[in-house]
Amino acid sequence: MSGVVRTEPLRGEPPLRVPGDAFSVVFLLQGYAEPEGVGDAVRADGSVTLVLPQAWGPASGHREPPPEGYEAKTALEEAARGPILVDTAGPWAREALLGALAGQGVAPGDVTLVVGTHGHSDHIGNLGLFPAAALLVSHDFCLPGGRYLPHGLAEEQPLRLGPGLEVWATPGHGGQRDVSVVVAGTALGTVMVVGDVFEREGDEDSWQALSEDPVSQEHSRKRVLGTADVVVPGHGAPFRVIREASAPETEDLGNRRPDLVIGDKEPTVHQ
Repeated sequence: MSGVVRTEPLRGEPPLRVPGDAFSVVFLLQGYAEPEGVGDAVRADGSVTLVLPQAWGPASGHREPPPEGYEAKTALEEAARGPILVDTAGPWAREALLGALAGQGVAPGDVTLVVGTHGHSDHIGNLGLFPAAALLVSHDFCLPGGRYLPHGLAEEQPLRLGPGLEVWATPGHGGQRDVSVVVAGTALGTVMVVGDVFEREGDEDSWQALSEDPVSQEHSRKRVLGTADVVVPGHGAPFRVIREASAPETEDLGNRRPDLVIGDKEPTVHQ
């Protein structure tokens, strides 16, 4: 039995909080890409997402950086005990980003890990706001102060940060080093924050022209659609992925089970 995948927008406006078993996901700022003027000029900025451990609160205080002997796996898991920011938008969005974080009770010094899905300026333009955070930008991982650690991230080997929380290698848009953040166990299922693997919902007519490696990106897009229940794209609103099982030709379509459609009910989402 083959499957059919369709997408639909996720209802609600940022900031949009999705609670989870171990981590909640907050869609802080919605990215955009809009033609401007004549020619090929585009005004754009990247989406920003906050991942919050359930055990974290503003009263938790600041964490000390891990000792020098930490390996990447342990350092990443330690960094994931506090607020995690996925992409930071461009430097022109500085005040909007600070305001959105403050609205969630998060100060820049509270952020313990920043993940940059890729190295374009509209996605990592505010790294300087978080000098106390560990940084995973594309495949480069460093602790505060610039101590870089090898980690072995590959398409066949995700980085596990905590229960249901991983970083995947999803190459294509910016070359071979793009990454995505996967958060399982939320009220909406598995949320994937994918940078520009998807520019927006319904980007089939445009993503290839913006890709440095369309073949790799096509593979990454299929992986995302095969895993995610919600996708946070780089330049648009989050969208849901709904999978329907195709019935065999001999099946009476009037007797199809309604539970074959995944995600047809809207779980609780807090704004």
